[in-house]
Amino acid sequence: MKLDILLFGVLKEMVGHTTLNVELEPGTTVQDLKIYLHDKYPESKKLKSLMIAVNESYANDEDRILESDTIAIIPPVSGG
Repeated sequence: MKLDILLFGVLKEMVGHTTLNVELEPGTTVQDLKIYLHDKYPESKKLKSLMIAVNESYANDEDRILESDTIAIIPPVSGG
């Protein structure tokens, strides 16, 4: 299945784009997506956590992703 993924913050800078187009197997979970991202972009492993939003709600690692889903990856945010 083909996925268009929105990227934010430092992750957007690491990848060099605001969106990422990937092709993954049907039945892919949020955890599978994180593993794919770490394999494709090893520098993303330096981030302490990545939040994945599916259809504008934070998702759990075991949640399955559908091709029609809107996916966003949000790296840790700091500020004060």
